[in-house]
Amino acid sequence: MAEYTKAQLTEMIVGKLRRNFGRDVDDATPNHMFKACALVLRDIMSSHQMETGNQVWEGQQRQVHYLSLEFLMGRSLEKNAYNLGLLDTLKDALEDLGFSASDLFEKEPDAGLGNGGLGRLAACYLDSMTTLEIPATGYTICYELGIFKQKIVDGKQVEQADNWLGLGDAWLIPKVDETEEVRFGGKVVDHWDERGVNHPEHVGYTTVLAIPRDMEIAGYKTRHTNTLRLWDAKSPVPVDMSYYSRGEYLKAVEQQAMAEVIAKVLYPDDNHYEGKSLRLKQQYFFVSATVQSIVRQHRAQYGTLRNFHEKHVIQINDTHPTLVIPELMRILLDVEGYSWNDAWNIVTHTVAYTNHTVLAEALERWPQGLIENLLPRIWQILKEIAARYQRTLEQHFHGDQSKVSKMAIIWNGEVRMANLCVCACYAVNGVSALHSEILKQDVFHDAYTMRPEQFKNVTNGVDHRRWLSQINPKLDALVKECTGGDDYLLHPEAIRGLEKYKDDQSVLSQLEAIKKENKRRFAAYVARESGVVLNTDAVFDVQVKRLHEYKRQLLNVLHIIHLYNQLRDNPNMEFTPQTFLFGAKAAPGYHVAKKIIQLINSLSAQINADPICKDKLQVVFLENYRVSLAEKLMPASEISEQISTAGKEASGTGNMKFMMNGALTIGTLDGANVEMHQQLGDENIFLFGLTADQVVQLKNQGYIPANYYNSNPAIKRVLDQIRAGFGDGVDYNDIADRLLIGAGGSPADEYLLLADFDSYCQAHRRAIETYADRKLWNQMSLINIARSGIFAADRSIRDYASDIWHVPTRL
Repeated sequence: MAEYTKAQLTEMIVGKLRRNFGRDVDDATPNHMFKACALVLRDIMSSHQMETGNQVWEGQQRQVHYLSLEFLMGRSLEKNAYNLGLLDTLKDALEDLGFSASDLFEKEPDAGLGNGGLGRLAACYLDSMTTLEIPATGYTICYELGIFKQKIVDGKQVEQADNWLGLGDAWLIPKVDETEEVRFGGKVVDHWDERGVNHPEHVGYTTVLAIPRDMEIAGYKTRHTNTLRLWDAKSPVPVDMSYYSRGEYLKAVEQQAMAEVIAKVLYPDDNHYEGKSLRLKQQYFFVSATVQSIVRQHRAQYGTLRNFHEKHVIQINDTHPTLVIPELMRILLDVEGYSWNDAWNIVTHTVAYTNHTVLAEALERWPQGLIENLLPRIWQILKEIAARYQRTLEQHFHGDQSKVSKMAIIWNGEVRMANLCVCACYAVNGVSALHSEILKQDVFHDAYTMRPEQFKNVTNGVDHRRWLSQINPKLDALVKECTGGDDYLLHPEAIRGLEKYKDDQSVLSQLEAIKKENKRRFAAYVARESGVVLNTDAVFDVQVKRLHEYKRQLLNVLHIIHLYNQLRDNPNMEFTPQTFLFGAKAAPGYHVAKKIIQLINSLSAQINADPICKDKLQVVFLENYRVSLAEKLMPASEISEQISTAGKEASGTGNMKFMMNGALTIGTLDGANVEMHQQLGDENIFLFGLTADQVVQLKNQGYIPANYYNSNPAIKRVLDQIRAGFGDGVDYNDIADRLLIGAGGSPADEYLLLADFDSYCQAHRRAIETYADRKLWNQMSLINIARSGIFAADRSIRDYASDIWHVPTRL
């Protein structure tokens, strides 16, 4: 696939250095060299993109528009070079120019466009859509500072600005000529014509300009190229120089600042009105700009929007882009002059919704007054959609208000975005088999009884080319050797061929050696970055994901304290060395999550300073967990902690990345763990805990966590220690209270940590006993890798393409 020789690539890089930076190679800094390489690859992708665009328009294929408030892209230089088939050529060219390719790859900041699994999933999907040659565009906001850079200071999370655009903007192509206007505030004036038709006029509004900055996405072994469109926010109002002349400098730039704050950070804290208002502005800003952009291009191509739904599908990733529904209605009604029924028909055949959560607090609800003030015309359209839907519900459910109130779009002064999606979208999908069943049987049960054909399942997947081949090259080489080549990179199911070597001691020994080398490499990285020395002879037991109570990092902590107690009681006991690694960011306003991070660090300091634990037990919190850190960690991991309360995690994707890299899972039957278990059987995974049905049953019976505290001495001891705190003098009464008596309106032990504690400890014991049998452990590890192909994003995207989008794919 590589189109360029080393000599050609070298010439292109040197040319970029001279033309763009006025530097020769000898004068170039690593930053200059990084940008030159990025610009060269960007040029290659841009020329491919022009070919792709021409083919799409000529073929008049249906296009996919993937709207997500997050795209956690990570780093792009190595990934793009890999997909373009130029990685080895680029490395050779750089070495010849006197630069270390690996050092240059490390220079690149992670693109700060996401927070966790939702955003990383979107990035994996873009890669697969492009590789499968689906004409697709991703859309989000060009966040200047992204989520935040996490520092740990005195054990606490401190958020710092993550200004990734300094080097990251080398990938972005401004398209100023495709700027869109987004309107906020003002009021709507009705104008009735002689036929009694209203032509509403939006007046007195404030305009924000949405300027596209496009990032090209290369597919693997294809010239097909797609785009991630990032919307930047600017004010159309020029700086008022009269304020400057009077010395009122802040006033002079006030309009600019008010506009640009929209694209400043991802997920501003919404514990106050200003934060809620800014979040709503962000959501409307990005969907309004996106819909206007799609409509403008469509009209230029076809001259009418009557066929809009035949040529486009808009997939909304979670509820954040839901305002795309009333915004598309607004354009069809107010700009195109279509009737309500015609407009609604187009919208309801264009938009599809992926649900990512069953947590009530994450199914977004907006105060009615906020939408009314900020988006007056959208509010009118929402009212009409809600009223019509409510009449349909009342008719269907024969006036049963208990059902109507649950499904209503506007109720009790709130606008419910998930209900709007269910009302308007032609498809609603969950992201694992268990999650999709919960949506049908619980969260959206009444809607499901009305339109069962609307509900689908597409189990999540990850980009296996990145999360196995690229980040774990020795394992990639072993897979290729055992499966007869690189077929698995485009046909992930081919990795199954590895399983026939499960009794081959030579292959098992190679697998073990690869894991050991990956552990050493990761330990060297951690030592360089933080000075912490990891015990590479210990089992690497890893829990990395967003810090949320339902993900139960705290259950992991309870078990570690229990292990610590056993060691203190019997320092000479037989003990398999264990290193527990955590990585997580807590939302800035999520105080309990931040306190759990502090607890992990308190416990870490105590255990790591205790001579009893030396070379036996170690706890390390990895600062600023992000994609590039995950890429180093996954190949080194041996135990994967997937321990959420059953019925709470929609899918998970970290679980799949660990599996692909040969880590064994300790997990509940939750999310995609259920399907992993189906692939692996009981014998290749360490399951524990209540099932989703048992969780419901226990809560319905009346769950009393104090009973576990009073009857289980191990639990009592651990909770008493948490209450007292550790060597740093910080007490954690609030966390103990949260488990035993509840706090802040939450029931005691809402996520059933104490109910699952014994079962969790037993699963750990089974895992550690198995680890001692090296042949068995390596066999299980190999089987996990061999059966991971079904969790490739390519399979997920094929499912979307055939079941929801109805578009062809290349493979």
